[in-house]
Amino acid sequence: MSAEQPPRREVVTGVPRATRRPPGHAPARFEISEQTTLGTTYVRSLMRSQLRAALGALGALVLLVGTLPLLFALPAVLGGSPDSPAPFVWAALGFGVYPVMWLTARRYVRRAERNERDFTRLVEGR
Repeated sequence: MSAEQPPRREVVTGVPRATRRPPGHAPARFEISEQTTLGTTYVRSLMRSQLRAALGALGALVLLVGTLPLLFALPAVLGGSPDSPAPFVWAALGFGVYPVMWLTARRYVRRAERNERDFTRLVEGR
């Protein structure tokens, strides 16, 4: 009977896998530039997120602008003079509608920029 020998150790030499890729190469960037199915999926995902942001902003503006006729009819319903609702209209536009439109536009731009920043991070592999 033979004495048991310890298991043989093997040393693997070579370039680590992480450094085999060319510098600056990211899998997502390759997929997009080669227009593979996965690359198309990445781009469609960005387009869908941008479309969601745009439709959300558009929906908010449609609700805001769609209620303006009701808001402008309010002074006549409350017994005010229908001949001179101009001060109320200007006040409603200046202090109610335009700030909300500005905030909606600002929120949309921030969301669109965040979507693009996230997509860039994905593509660059950061």
